[in-house]
Amino acid sequence: MSKLGFIGLGIMGTPMAGHLLRAGHEVFLNTTREVPADLIAAGGKPCACGREVAEKADVIFIMVPDTPHVEAVLFAAGGVTEGLSAGKIVVDMSSISPLATKEFARKVNDLGCQYLDAPVSGGEVGATNGTLSIMVGGSQETFDAIKPLFELMGQNITLVGGNGDGQTAKVANQIIVALNIEAVGEALVFAAKAGADPAKVRSALMGGFASSKILEVHGERMVKRTFDPGFRISLHQKDLNLALSSARELGVSLPNTATAQELFNACSAHGGSNWDHSAMIRALETLANYQIS
Repeated sequence: MSKLGFIGLGIMGTPMAGHLLRAGHEVFLNTTREVPADLIAAGGKPCACGREVAEKADVIFIMVPDTPHVEAVLFAAGGVTEGLSAGKIVVDMSSISPLATKEFARKVNDLGCQYLDAPVSGGEVGATNGTLSIMVGGSQETFDAIKPLFELMGQNITLVGGNGDGQTAKVANQIIVALNIEAVGEALVFAAKAGADPAKVRSALMGGFASSKILEVHGERMVKRTFDPGFRISLHQKDLNLALSSARELGVSLPNTATAQELFNACSAHGGSNWDHSAMIRALETLANYQIS
């Protein structure tokens, strides 16, 4: 049994922390709201701030929405770094800026501690089922030490490279996901407006080369109009902003990523920031002046 900390108990963090508790670990918890009652019932120990979590735990996991939130968790008054002592490990599982991640890691390393960036893919379903893909940046030694804990939360766990490389892999993942959502949305709008049943078209495509997890899960959401998150459009916008801003710095053109972001922006303009990202199809339906079902 290890002494673990978990900061950020939202849609993703709550089930992830639950897996650590069910494995018998002592887990110290902190979040911006009240710690969920089911985690306390499972033995989780609420803490008043990140500093308290870091003082009591040997490994501190962070799962919050964006770069400024991670920075605050780590370095604000009462933050994690105030409670760290040499030899402890910080594992940020949020999806944030690769460049900021490198700076955060350097500051934590200067305190005699290790740092892993370990963003995830798989959404709420993957977090709940313990089947997340985890993309890790950091040293081999630290990765090897934490991998048994990662295996409680995910299945496809890869050390990509040094600090920041895990976040780079996650940005690449979000580019692929957004463009696949856009492709599935276009295909279903086209099929429906041509007079075909979009549900049956989706079923037919699931048996061919066009089959994908996005077609399976989000294609069904599009047909059934179930746009409760899931993964919010606002969070995917954040990730694509990271992609596009990093691409500018690298001198790389990402034309279709920019198009996907504009479709998300259109959804947000219609009050859809908190829709599931599969609701990108609503922007395509507006352009076609046709709703698929």
